[in-house]
Amino acid sequence: MKIAVIGSGAMGSIYGGHLSLNNEVCIIDTNPAIVGQINKNGLLIDEDGATNVYRPKALTDSSAETEMDLVILFVKAIFSKSALESNKGLIGPNTRLLTLQNGAGHEALLKEYVPAEHVVIGTTEDNGAVLAPGHVRRGGIGRTNVGMLVPDTEGFLPKLKEAFDSCGFQVTIHDNIQQLIWAKLFTNVSLSAVTGILQVDMGYIASDEYAWKMTCRLIHEAVAVAAATGLSFDEDEIIGKVRKTSIDNPNGCTSIRADIRDGRRTEVDTISGAVVQAARLYGVEAPCHEFVVNMVHAMEDKKC
Repeated sequence: MKIAVIGSGAMGSIYGGHLSLNNEVCIIDTNPAIVGQINKNGLLIDEDGATNVYRPKALTDSSAETEMDLVILFVKAIFSKSALESNKGLIGPNTRLLTLQNGAGHEALLKEYVPAEHVVIGTTEDNGAVLAPGHVRRGGIGRTNVGMLVPDTEGFLPKLKEAFDSCGFQVTIHDNIQQLIWAKLFTNVSLSAVTGILQVDMGYIASDEYAWKMTCRLIHEAVAVAAATGLSFDEDEIIGKVRKTSIDNPNGCTSIRADIRDGRRTEVDTISGAVVQAARLYGVEAPCHEFVVNMVHAMEDKKC
């Protein structure tokens, strides 16, 4: 399969590196230091007690490339639009777009570039960290969950599974991928959002009465919005899982917290903002999530 991976962060590197074992892969990134390192010395991935070298092609400019079978978007959601615009030449009439990004609602943007039947959405349970330009650590291997917005009448998903599984991934195809995406979203829109606003470790949420009340209220609203979209979840079960996540990771730092702390823009618009957008679409109230989105953006704008 001919594959382009846009974004060479931890996950883009892990997927781009491994997929290059049995596919024609190019990794595209705007950082010339990363691209130069990959082309000169290979893409280094620390895994299984060793540093393995992979050899995908790396580019800062994809204009000379032809149509891909699959384009995987692995940039932060706030950069998705510009990334797709800069690499439109990779997208042809037979190209599929895949997002495994955090949050929900990414399909709205992808449908601006390909028809709905060519959009693949999902989640990844893999994790990793960037160590240096062109060098990442793979922290754990998990399932890659994928599905489509419409029935897969052309049988693309089995081909994707074969291509990915042959390179060391574990792909599971889901008929209702939105159920899984929202299941993952609940922790981000509650625990992660509150740690970001309070600038605290994950463990603080379960230990503080008021932080926990905020978290539970956000879960309650999100479950109601999900129900309006046709998805069914057990609120008590979700609350239990989020509480366990907080307790089990006392010193954990969420991406929203880290981004605010370090003066970066967050992905709140595709996390809490996804709940707000769905609420508006289906006529459900989500005032706490609206507050979270506004508060996070206000904190992004702070100069000190």
